[in-house]
Amino acid sequence: MSKRGWIVLGGGAPLLALIALLAWASVRSGGNPGGLAVNSDFAEAEVDAEVARDFELELIGGGTIRLSDLRGKVVMVDFWASWCPPCRVEAPALRSVYQEFQGQPVEFVGVAIWDNIGDTELFLQEHEVNYPNGFDAPGVIAIDYGVRGIPEKFFIGRDGVVAKKFSGPLTEASLRDTINELLAK
Repeated sequence: MSKRGWIVLGGGAPLLALIALLAWASVRSGGNPGGLAVNSDFAEAEVDAEVARDFELELIGGGTIRLSDLRGKVVMVDFWASWCPPCRVEAPALRSVYQEFQGQPVEFVGVAIWDNIGDTELFLQEHEVNYPNGFDAPGVIAIDYGVRGIPEKFFIGRDGVVAKKFSGPLTEASLRDTINELLAK
């Protein structure tokens, strides 16, 4: 083989390997853009009992919400995206449990990340999501919270301290149990 042939072969092999890797990732993730960052399995993570980082989130539909203004309530902060299959699966449970706790010192805050605003709005409409949701386009809140995949939820006690962190989809029962545990404190 000529020198030029070896150069073409040497330069082409890494390119082919990259294409194969991207194809594998796309197939494995079901074609989702961030599929490798999808938390399909439920898991509880260790948390440092520290005051939750404050943030202000522009809400879809108008207005803003500031986490520190919710002190005195149990708060569930949910990081999600419209294209995330586990996020779609758990949406009815989140909506249902949020409705159950209306009138109690409980608030849910959805933070859409790694998405576009049009798909986010459509998701909220299709799933009849009725709790405050905003769009963290630059990902600042997600970075502050160390989010590595979606869905991820942080439960914050009435004292403003992060009490629990879950990755993957939650069931109605686990949501309810976690909220009741934090309300009892």
